[in-house]
Amino acid sequence: MKKTRTGRFFKLAGMTASVAGQYAGQKTRQLFGRELDEERRSKAYSRMAEEIAGTLGELKGAVMKVGQIASQTQDFLPKEFSDALQKLQKEAPPMPFEVIRAQLEQELGKSVGEAFEYLQETPYAAASIGQVHKARLHSGQDVIVKVQYPGVDTSCDSDLRQLRMTLRLGGLLKMPKQSVDQLFAEIRERLKEELDYENEANNIRRFREFHKNDMGVLIPAVIDSHSSRRVLTLELVEGDHISDVTPERYDQDTVNLIGRRIFTTMADQLFRFQCIHGDPHAGNFAFRPDGTLIMYDFGCVKQLKPEIVEAYRHMLIAAIQEDYAALDQHLIALGARVESQPAVDEAYYAMWRDILIQPFDTDQPYDYGAANIHKSVAAKTTTVFKYLDYFKPPVESIFIDRMIAGHYWIMKRLGVQAAFRDALREYLALEPH
Repeated sequence: MKKTRTGRFFKLAGMTASVAGQYAGQKTRQLFGRELDEERRSKAYSRMAEEIAGTLGELKGAVMKVGQIASQTQDFLPKEFSDALQKLQKEAPPMPFEVIRAQLEQELGKSVGEAFEYLQETPYAAASIGQVHKARLHSGQDVIVKVQYPGVDTSCDSDLRQLRMTLRLGGLLKMPKQSVDQLFAEIRERLKEELDYENEANNIRRFREFHKNDMGVLIPAVIDSHSSRRVLTLELVEGDHISDVTPERYDQDTVNLIGRRIFTTMADQLFRFQCIHGDPHAGNFAFRPDGTLIMYDFGCVKQLKPEIVEAYRHMLIAAIQEDYAALDQHLIALGARVESQPAVDEAYYAMWRDILIQPFDTDQPYDYGAANIHKSVAAKTTTVFKYLDYFKPPVESIFIDRMIAGHYWIMKRLGVQAAFRDALREYLALEPH
């Protein structure tokens, strides 16, 4: 393990040195009056981003998980990095089965043969901090077994420190130091929770209880006898990956039904449960042709403070009602707006409101498949520089924004066509339009 951790350190240190060197080169060119134009700066960022993404994907663990989080937010990294890190959402190369077997037997205190009737050697899925294998218990029940990679938990803190140094020395963090401190503290806390499979088992029980009466929503149950801090065994509940939701098997009405279930589970978790599934990428959902929605992976869960949910709710109400003075105050309450700065131009709020409210601004079904909200947002990102000192990414709500953005992309990939205006107003306790 020591050799592995040493090798891991040198891999990350080499990445840091390379990125820092590239950034220093850019600064030197600027010092001598050779300012980078937008295209050259973008290419330089892309080169650094590809190197970082490649290294993180190879190393897995905490740094790969942070890369996945970073890929879902434009709050603190240049766009080129978010784009490059998207590839970390894909499945990671699997660990050798011998490594998985040893970890499994150490955690369960018995041999694989004693624990299971059979355990499939080929992984069912491989991710950043562990991989999943199909198995069958001696009782005949089919299960999936999630096994954490050895050493991931012990390398978490050093990985995060090294990644933060890379981003800082590369001039890539678009946030004041205090916000960076808060962000990485939050990420570290979520990662520590995600590395504790006993914590995830408890999360699963809580979410199963909350959604137990929701028709067409399934969450696999925990098999306690075969679970530990680094092994999590669940009942096998299978469905189609989003790439298999095709018109041949899923008609538009079924896709729309799934879309409504996605919206309802998200809104229920945010406004009623005040605890959200914090890793909403497509791999953590599955679907069935009868409209069933299956949710997996509850390692990354964010318990929200009631006052944050309330500030978020009031912010949405103010935006819907185009009350931009109230919106400004609610953003301050949310921790997203720097209170000491003067009021923001209402036209700036109106511009973003008109872009982001599109799915909820009509009684007619909104076509997520044809949606280009992400393009409209990208086209307006340069306007944020005017108000850079007015806003700070609020750590408390980053996971809410991440959840909403993740669900937008799932709806878009599915091609959902649905009207959510009145449903949203009900959650906000507004009168029907």
